[in-house]
Amino acid sequence: MCHHGFRLSTVTGDQQYIKASSKYFAVALFGGGGVVYVGRHDRPGRFVPGATPTLHGHAGAILDFEWNPFDDSMLATASEDTTIKIWHIPEDWEPINARGASKQGSDITESMADLSGHMKRVNLLRFHPSASNVLASTSSDCTVKLWDIEAGHEMSTFDDMQDLCQDIVWDYRGDNYATACRDKAVRFVDARKGSVGSKINQAHDGVKSVKVVYMGESGKVLTTGHSRASGREVKIWDLKNLEKPLHTEKIDTAAGVLMPLYDVDTNVIYLCGKGDGNIRTCEFEDKKPYFHRLGDGFRSTTALKGVCLVPKRGLNIMKCESARLMKVTNESGVQPLSFYVPRKSDAFQPDIFPNTASANPAHTAEEWWGGSSKGPELESLNPAKKGAMNGHGVKKMKSVGALGSSLKKAEARIRYLEGKLDAAGIPYDK
Repeated sequence: MCHHGFRLSTVTGDQQYIKASSKYFAVALFGGGGVVYVGRHDRPGRFVPGATPTLHGHAGAILDFEWNPFDDSMLATASEDTTIKIWHIPEDWEPINARGASKQGSDITESMADLSGHMKRVNLLRFHPSASNVLASTSSDCTVKLWDIEAGHEMSTFDDMQDLCQDIVWDYRGDNYATACRDKAVRFVDARKGSVGSKINQAHDGVKSVKVVYMGESGKVLTTGHSRASGREVKIWDLKNLEKPLHTEKIDTAAGVLMPLYDVDTNVIYLCGKGDGNIRTCEFEDKKPYFHRLGDGFRSTTALKGVCLVPKRGLNIMKCESARLMKVTNESGVQPLSFYVPRKSDAFQPDIFPNTASANPAHTAEEWWGGSSKGPELESLNPAKKGAMNGHGVKKMKSVGALGSSLKKAEARIRYLEGKLDAAGIPYDK
């Protein structure tokens, strides 16, 4: 059930190298023009270079990409060419057929929107967790920009960073975001004001990248990094007092950067190290000792290059698939790793699957910018109840080409009606 045959991009950085919506996943490929392969979860198989359809259109390599949480078919890409492009994946997109063979088709080369404003390459992208079409981007120009991608304009710029940003994450409601920089500081920024509200001066003593995760609405954050002795560690911090961590957990002495993936519904943390074969499972609890290890996790001898979580809406709920990670490797392509909770009953398990974030935004970009503060809208995963709309209830953006085609049809219709009015001798305003 793996996706293989492609040659991955050789560009390195602080990105995850793979991102997934509930329907698709994306990986950057080797080649000019910023090539991205967009695969379907239900169509594993072999990619054939030069034959399998891809997405491309940038003038430089793609460094990061991000799926819109409210539209499974909308992908944002960030590039070395300093731009961000917004793409729409067609509903009939099928680069691999049901038998796992490459399928002929047209490449996606026309983006819906292009966002320009950064002075250097764009490194990381993060969509807002509850407001529609709000995107955060970081760049080598040491700024964070917020974008309203539907309006196609920049909302704000935060430039109070002294060094390159290595991670950016939104809090649960999207009122604030945190940045981890190469100067070892973690800054907590008011997203609307663009000002630092609080700061961890030195989250970890090591020189490797620091990663940050907000632990839901608990008021706690988790950071991963290296100690002065180059050991990997996890720290839990209280946002009300950032002078010292609440808890420090030593992990091991490996060199790879730890990427924490947090399931806010179950409080499970998946610790994935770049270059590691194993994935550790842990649990966060909002009381001492805060951090618990859960068994052996996933063990493998194949080193991962990148990894991501698939949204809950894309899981096999009735088979008790509690999580699915997409693991990308240099040798074996993309492998889905499913975590199951063994249950004898065939009924829906509400204790495993509490209400989760839906595909509907809680507010618009304009409402959020005006001060609206809401967490993600929640929905039941029970198939017997009304499930996720997978973004179909959200107003879709149209590409420039689609708008131009609609305009030509409208103009032709107007000319036709004007001709009818002229023939009938009926006056009208021209």
